[in-house]
Amino acid sequence: MKEQIADIIQSSIRVKEQLLKDPELIHRTAQAVDACVTALSRDSKIWFCGNGGSAADAQHLAAELSGRFYRDRAPLFAEALHVNSSYLTAVANDYSFDEVYARLVRAKGRPGDVLFGLSTSGNSPNILRAFEEANQRSITTIAMTGQSGGKLGPSATILINVPSTDTPRIQESHILLGHIICELIEQKLFL
Repeated sequence: MKEQIADIIQSSIRVKEQLLKDPELIHRTAQAVDACVTALSRDSKIWFCGNGGSAADAQHLAAELSGRFYRDRAPLFAEALHVNSSYLTAVANDYSFDEVYARLVRAKGRPGDVLFGLSTSGNSPNILRAFEEANQRSITTIAMTGQSGGKLGPSATILINVPSTDTPRIQESHILLGHIICELIEQKLFL
């Protein structure tokens, strides 16, 4: 078992080394930071959505911005769209699960906002619908996906596609990149 643990850790390290060696991915991550800083500087909002573990990651990253990351500073408006379970179950029941995020983007999203969609496959129908709504409303869309980018890739303003097809390794990298984005947003807004 110790060997398996070491192998899993090594697998995670390999994916992160690939991130480090990909200047285009680093550039797109910097673009995501700049888009968020611009939005927040203009009193716009940052939204997050995902399913399952990606929903947990979306909520985690929203909390890093709305609470604090390193600095004791003013809160930033960042929210995960799935946190109202009554809304989520009502819309899933009355319309379909594919509509749960799109309806909230239509209700809450405004031009200049930023919407992060976390999907390891890049093919989650509810996130695709949310991006369709966001793109119609001049909301910057940032897709955090696995290697291919899936169907989200072409619909995203910025694609951050982790070079892996292994869901746990992708999610670990989403948190790493998300933490980097949060840290740099905080530095740029609160120096």
